[in-house]
Amino acid sequence: MENRVIKSSRYVAERSRYVTINKERIKDLAERIKKNHYKIPPWEHEYHFFDGTIRSVSYLLLLDSINFCFWPQKGRERWKFCWQGEWFSGYYALSLSLKEAFQEKVPFHDPGFLETLSFEEFKRILNGRGDLQLMEERHRILNDLGRIINREFGGDIKKIIDGAGGSCLALVDILVQSFPFFRDIAQYDGEEICFYKRAQIFVADLYGAFEGRSLGYFRDIDKLSAFADYKLPQVLRHMGILEYSSKLSNKIDSFVLLEPGSKEEVEIRANTIIAVELIKQELMDSGIKISSIEIDRLLWYLGQKSQFRKRPYHRTITIFY
Repeated sequence: MENRVIKSSRYVAERSRYVTINKERIKDLAERIKKNHYKIPPWEHEYHFFDGTIRSVSYLLLLDSINFCFWPQKGRERWKFCWQGEWFSGYYALSLSLKEAFQEKVPFHDPGFLETLSFEEFKRILNGRGDLQLMEERHRILNDLGRIINREFGGDIKKIIDGAGGSCLALVDILVQSFPFFRDIAQYDGEEICFYKRAQIFVADLYGAFEGRSLGYFRDIDKLSAFADYKLPQVLRHMGILEYSSKLSNKIDSFVLLEPGSKEEVEIRANTIIAVELIKQELMDSGIKISSIEIDRLLWYLGQKSQFRKRPYHRTITIFY
């Protein structure tokens, strides 16, 4: 069964007017990966809470429920969190702030605690400096997360995992159907386009944290797509794999906000997913076994390097990425 994220993204890529994929540059990147110029980084345990129990699942579900929109509004300081004397920003700031809370026995694994968590307590836990957008939305998502786990799953997060029966696509479906904040869907030329970024990344994080075993075992992990965010297209654009129309390029380079669900934004995300699938196919054709989530991880880590940040990423205010 094909991942509906890939299927619907292909629909967009075949009709795109603002974004195109340069297939020659895909061959160039695949060749560099084959020659080990770029290596797939491992899943980073040091930046995440992990004890090998269901609490680790709770940590990852909570993390990926509010894993979005880390860039600051114009004129605001980027949000940072201090961990063991070093300041981290963006995703790492969130993963480490929650890791600290779990290590300090804040009962985030208890859905009853999440359901009644106050906004002030939430802000205290995410202490640090700078501005993190959409704090009210993040708080509301955590309240909803606790409420839905209590009402739909009897307060037992393991029922969510067990219900998938070892299928990553089934787990994504459970998340999307049960939790509205995972329902990452857009419309394009009359068709429903599924991205499911945070639902898929939760599954990938489970797989990575548990090294594909126990609570992180999925027999069809190769069916996941890349995770359509704002960092991957920045890297793919830098590499010349994604090419934007002059109008779209000017908007992004001038830090003009793209509306969530606009044709331009949907095309960027969909073509990112298809570009990764084409990279994967190029490598598979050369006898290299690799998954879309491994290519995603490689591109995301490259995006943390200054040379891949010469041109800005697109900016969209959204809870989905």
